[in-house]
Amino acid sequence: MIGALARRIFGTANDRIVKSLRKNVEQINALEPTIEALSDDELRGKTAEFRQRLADGATLDDLLPEAFAVVREAGKRVLGMRHFDTQMIGGMVMHQGKIAEMKTGEGKTLVATLPVYLNALSGEGVHVVTVNDYLARRDAGWMGQVYRFLGLSVGVILHELSDSERRAAYAADVTYGTNNEFGFDYLRDNMKFRLEDMVQRPFNYAIVDEVDSILVDEARTPLIISGPAEDGSALYTAVNALIPNLAEADFEKDEKARAVTFTEEGTEHMEELLRQAGLLEEGGLFDIGNVTLLHHSNQALRAHKLFTRDVDYVVKDGKVVIIDEFTGRMMEGRRYSEGLHQALEAKEGVAIQAENQTLASITFQNYFRLYPKLAGMTGTAMTEAGEFAEIYKLEVVEIPTNRPFVRDDQDDEVYRSAREKYDAIVELIEEAHKKGQPVLVGTTSIEKSEYLADLLRKKKKIQPSVLNARYHEQEAWIVAQAGLPGAVTIATNMAGRGTDIQLGGNLEMRVWRECEGLEPHTPEHDAKVAAIKADIEAKKQQALDAGGLFVIGTERHESRRIDNQLRGRSGRQGDPGASRFFLSLEDDLMRIFGSERMDSMLQRLGLKEGEAIVHPWINKALEKAQTKVEARNFEVRKNLLKFDDVMNDQRKVIYEQRRELMDAADVAQHIVDMRHETIAELVHKAIPPKAMPEQWNAKQLHEDAMRILALDLPVVEWFKEEGIAEDEIVDRVTAASDDRMAAKAANYGPDLWRMVEKSLLLQILDTVWKEHLLQLDHLRQGISLRAYAQRDPLNEYKAEAFEMFQQMLDHVRERVTQTLSHVELQTQRSPEELAQPPRRDLPMQERHDEPAQAVGAGGVPGTSAAPAGGGVATAERNPADPGTWGRVSRNEPCPCGSGKKYKHCHGALA
Repeated sequence: MIGALARRIFGTANDRIVKSLRKNVEQINALEPTIEALSDDELRGKTAEFRQRLADGATLDDLLPEAFAVVREAGKRVLGMRHFDTQMIGGMVMHQGKIAEMKTGEGKTLVATLPVYLNALSGEGVHVVTVNDYLARRDAGWMGQVYRFLGLSVGVILHELSDSERRAAYAADVTYGTNNEFGFDYLRDNMKFRLEDMVQRPFNYAIVDEVDSILVDEARTPLIISGPAEDGSALYTAVNALIPNLAEADFEKDEKARAVTFTEEGTEHMEELLRQAGLLEEGGLFDIGNVTLLHHSNQALRAHKLFTRDVDYVVKDGKVVIIDEFTGRMMEGRRYSEGLHQALEAKEGVAIQAENQTLASITFQNYFRLYPKLAGMTGTAMTEAGEFAEIYKLEVVEIPTNRPFVRDDQDDEVYRSAREKYDAIVELIEEAHKKGQPVLVGTTSIEKSEYLADLLRKKKKIQPSVLNARYHEQEAWIVAQAGLPGAVTIATNMAGRGTDIQLGGNLEMRVWRECEGLEPHTPEHDAKVAAIKADIEAKKQQALDAGGLFVIGTERHESRRIDNQLRGRSGRQGDPGASRFFLSLEDDLMRIFGSERMDSMLQRLGLKEGEAIVHPWINKALEKAQTKVEARNFEVRKNLLKFDDVMNDQRKVIYEQRRELMDAADVAQHIVDMRHETIAELVHKAIPPKAMPEQWNAKQLHEDAMRILALDLPVVEWFKEEGIAEDEIVDRVTAASDDRMAAKAANYGPDLWRMVEKSLLLQILDTVWKEHLLQLDHLRQGISLRAYAQRDPLNEYKAEAFEMFQQMLDHVRERVTQTLSHVELQTQRSPEELAQPPRRDLPMQERHDEPAQAVGAGGVPGTSAAPAGGGVATAERNPADPGTWGRVSRNEPCPCGSGKKYKHCHGALA
C-alpha cells in the first residue's frame, strides 16, 4: 500500500526515466529552427563535423541533441516523416543501451534512425537486427534513404549474398540483417583460414528489432553449422513402419513438457516388432550395442505422436518444412536435429536427407553478449523484463504513446466446446463486417485458420484474406490492407510482421503496387498518388466510424506476449479499436491446465449450449496459467545458457587462438613448442615416475617415435646406458626430431614449409574441435541421468567438459606433430597451390534448433574433415604395419586392405 502511494506521488521508476529524457527533447526542439534553415549540403556536412568533434574528444552524448535534430530534419526532407517527441525519447533509450517498449504503430522503424545515426558516427559500424529477410531489405532501402542523405553508407545481409558482398555490407556504417545471418556469419568467420576471408568487423553496437521474439522466443535453441554424417535413411524408414503397430498403452505423452516415452510394455512390444523386422538381433533396446536402434525408435515415436502435419510442419515440394510456432511462417531450409527431421520425412513418405554433425554452434544469448553495447525495441517486452535484465543486463523502458490510447480490451469469453466457440466468433465477425468494421482474427495454426475461413465462406458468404505459412509471399500486402472497411483478415500469428495495419489502407504499399511502371514525380504519377490518398482518407473515415480495427483471438497462446502482439495491431496512434479473445475447454492451453475441474463447475452452474462465461477472474486465471508456461520456458532457456556457457568459454579460447594463428606471419614457434611438449609426454609415458630403469618401456617409446615422429631411434641402447636420466632421453629425441624437421624445411624451402605448417595447424585444430563438439553433444545428452546418483548434472558437465578440453588440446599437439613429421609434399604442384587453404565444398547446413530439435539452411561452405588436404598428402601407409597408419577415421576403409570400414575391422571396439 505504501509502495502504491509512493508511485502515485513520485511516479514509477519508468516515469522518472522518461521525465529525465524530456529535457533533452526540449533541447532538440529548440535546435529545430536552426537546423531547418540549413541547405541539403550543409545538413549533410554536419556528419563530417560530428566526426571531427568525436576525433577531438567529444562524446556521443555531447553530440546527441544536435545529431537527433539533424536526423529529424533529414526524415522530414527525405521521407516526409517528422519524429514525434515520444520517438525522440525512444531513440535516447536505445542509445543508452536499453530496450524501448513502444506500442504498435508508434513508428519504431523510424525511431531506430536516431540512435543508429548517432552511433554510426564513430565509423565502427552499427548492426540493425530484424526477424526476416523481407524486413531487412525493406528497412535498409526505406530508412537507408535518411542515412545516405546524411552521407553514411548502408549495407544489408541477405541469405543469398557471397562472401565478398557480405564483407562490403559489414564494412558499411549501418548494416541491416536477420539474427540468423549475423550469427551464422560469426560462426563461418571462425571457420575461415585467412583473416582477409572473414566478413565481419569487431562488434560495436546493435539494435534488435522485435527484441522479445529474437532474444527470448528464438533464444531457446542455438545456431548450429553442421556437416554430413553417415547415411541411415533405410533404418528410419524401417523403424517408421513399426510405429503404427503400437497401442495407446505402449507410450506416455506429456503435452506440458512436449515429451513422449515408451512405457515398460511399450518397450517390450517395440523390441518384439524390431526382432520380427530383423533389426534387433540380440539383447534389448537399452543394451549398449543397440543405442542407435533406441535413438531411431524414440525419434519415430516423437514424429508420430508429438508432431502434427499443418500445425508443426507442412509438406511442400516433397520436403518437410517447419512452421515457426511464434510467427506461423514456413522456415525454408531449416531442419530439426538429432534425427527428428529424418523421422518426420519417413513418416510423410518423402525423400530422407542425410543427418548432420555439429561443426560450430552458439546460442543467441552468447552471440548478442559479444556486442559491447546492445539495445532493442518491441511492442511487448515488459512481461519478460526480468529475463532481459538477468540474461542480457538490458533494462526495459516503456515509452508513452504519441496520442492517448483508447482501444477497448474486452474480457475473454469461455465456451465448453470448440464448435460453440467458432459459432460465436463467426457471428461476431459477420456483425462487424456488416457495419464496415475491419476485423483481424488471430489463430494458432494453419489448420485452424483455414477451418475458420471455410466456415465464413460456407455459413456467411464472407471471403476472408488468409495469412499463414502457405501464403507467405503475399504477407506484406495482406497485412497492409487489413484496415480497409469490412475487411476480414485471418492470421496464424502476428509476431514481428513488421507491416503496419493502417485504417483505410497503407499508402506506401498501394503506391508501390498501383504506380508500378510510372515515372516518379511526373504529372501522371502525382495524379495517381493524389487519387490513392483521397481514397484512403475516405475509407479511413468509414473504418473509424465503424469503431476501428476489431481484433479477435480464437484462443490464448501459451505466451501472453503473443496475445499482446495480436492485440497491439489495433488502436495505433490513438485510433479507436477493440479486442476480444474466445476460448473453449478443448483449447490446448485450457485442456493442459485443468479444464476438467472447470468443465464440471460449468455443468453445475447450468451453462447452456452456446452460452459463454465472461468474467475478469477468468482473465486472471488464464494469465496465471500463461505465467507458469513462460516461467517454464525461461527455465529451459536459462538451462540451455548454463550449459552453453561452459562451451562458450572453450569456444572463445579456440576462436581467439585461430585468429592469432591467422594473424601471425608464421607459426613455426607454435609448431616447435607443440612438438617438444608431445616428445616430453611420450618419454614421460615410457618412463613412469619413480620407476626403476628395468621398468622403463623402451619398446613403447620406440613405437611412439616411429608412429608420431617418423624416427627410428636406438631407444633400447639408450635405456641400457649407465646413469641416463629422463631429461637426457627427452633431449636426444628432441634433437633428432628438430634435425629431421629442419632438413624437411630446407628441402621444401622455408617459405613454403611455413605456409604448410600454418595451413595444417588450422585444419587439424578445426577437425579436433569438431570431434570435441560431437563428444560434448553426446555428454550433454546423457548428463541428466547423473541426477539419479544425487549429482548435479551441470557440475558434472563442467568437470568432464574441462577434462575433455584438456585432452583435446593434447590431441591437437600430437596430431600436428604426427602429420608434419610424416607429411610429404606433392612437388609437381605449384607453391601457390600447396599453400592454399583446403576447399570447403562439403554440403553444409545451418540450423537453428528447437529444444532437443533443430533447424537450418543449406549450401554454406564448411570445414574439411581431412586433417591434411589442399595439396598436402600423408606418407604412404604400410597395410602390414598399423604404426604407419596414423589416425584413421572410423568410417574410412581400413588401411589393411580388407575392404571393410575401419570401425568394423582393426578399429572394432573390443
